[in-house]
Amino acid sequence: MDIELARTFLEIVKTGSFIAAGERLHVTQTTVTARIRNLEGQLGCRLFVRNRAGAKVTNDGERFISHASQLVQVWEVARRELPLPKGADTILTLGGEASLWNPLLLEWLHELRINKGDVGVRIEVAERSSLHEKIERGVLDAALVHQPDYWPGIQAEQVLEEKLIKVKSVKSADPYIYVDWGEHFCRQHDAALPELCRSDLYVDYGPLALEHLACHGGSGYFRSRVVKPYIDSGLVERMDGVPEFSYPIYVIYSRGNASKLMGIALEALSCAVEVAGHGEF
Repeated sequence: MDIELARTFLEIVKTGSFIAAGERLHVTQTTVTARIRNLEGQLGCRLFVRNRAGAKVTNDGERFISHASQLVQVWEVARRELPLPKGADTILTLGGEASLWNPLLLEWLHELRINKGDVGVRIEVAERSSLHEKIERGVLDAALVHQPDYWPGIQAEQVLEEKLIKVKSVKSADPYIYVDWGEHFCRQHDAALPELCRSDLYVDYGPLALEHLACHGGSGYFRSRVVKPYIDSGLVERMDGVPEFSYPIYVIYSRGNASKLMGIALEALSCAVEVAGHGEF
């Protein structure tokens, strides 16, 4: 069976609409309809009932969801692992949020390369939602995130508890830069510092905000481990007498992924955490 048929079916289940599925897959609604008719013809049953609200999955469609997911997952894993790179017996595909590449993802990669030379490693840096989706689909073996989304089958384990501390430029403490470190941080920040929750300077990427602060002045909250070199070099100063916020880091992977390879990945991550943890968290 064409994998695109199963992929299209799952997109309709997820979005509840042939139109929305077509937009996500970058194909026309006519193509989506043709694929589902083809799939229903091969299976000999109706998968959706369409109405004004969208598309409702039938009982047979409900039963097909797990089979379609397995088909797509197996195909994605095959595409990921074949062909094997020269000198590698197997491949680990790992991911992380952009804010976590330095130092944790970097150290994780290093530990795998120096201790497991026969394991090929592929790294993807992406947004949290994309990483969760790829874990669910089996495209990634494991990923580092700050806020795991819990769903049946996911394993989320906290590996570090980092701090978000307030610093200011030696040039000026103004303006205050509201750095968006995620929903959990924003709730805590706005409750503790309501006078700062409506800053006119908002940035959703920490490294950009930190560089702007160091070059042009200002203050804001940043990861303690990352901002430490800026403090040591005298570019910024840590501010005392202000709230600090926790910023936990998690590794996520599928509970069904209990292979020896996954054990190798987690062992290397443990070593990486030890190395990275020598900084201030």
